Amino acid sequence: MKHIVIATLFVVFTLSAFAQELKVGDKAPTFSTKADDGSIWNVKDYLGNKFIVVYFYPAAMTGGCTKQACAYRDMKTEIDAANAVVVGISGDNVDGLQLFKKANDLNFPLLSDASGEIAKKFGVPVRDGGTITREIDGKEFDLTRGATTSRWTFIIDKKGNIVYKNTDVDVSKDSEEILDFIKNNS
Repeated sequence: MKHIVIATLFVVFTLSAFAQELKVGDKAPTFSTKADDGSIWNVKDYLGNKFIVVYFYPAAMTGGCTKQACAYRDMKTEIDAANAVVVGISGDNVDGLQLFKKANDLNFPLLSDASGEIAKKFGVPVRDGGTITREIDGKEFDLTRGATTSRWTFIIDKKGNIVYKNTDVDVSKDSEEILDFIKNNS
């Protein structure tokens, strides 16, 4: 009997996790959170005006995440010209995001989702966080994240709908792919 109860709970939990996963065409969840500069970034400030590229990444100052962020940095002019805004979201705390932004000269907002709640709203898988140590400008820093998310990218259109979803992101091509999508769907 105990095994049946445990199996039933596992199935219910699993189905509820998948039920929340967003699909193209779904209304995007609203959210606000602290940005790397300490301000509150609210998606509602951009709805109706721009495409909003929301990309979730596992951890600041790691290889793939740095490559992805730098590619977005390098394409910012083109993305701005396509009437879009980009935000990177991770479970890193604000201090870690500030270091990540400074170390890589990033030119777009990085948002802290330390609890993983924003990722969960989008259906992005969330795991436990952690701490890594990195050297920046000759000093060692501990970068702590409350949650670790999978690497997924979404585009929200001006009406607030999910129009693009990528759950198999190639860090070197992500920024190009979203730009192509926006240009072809404006």
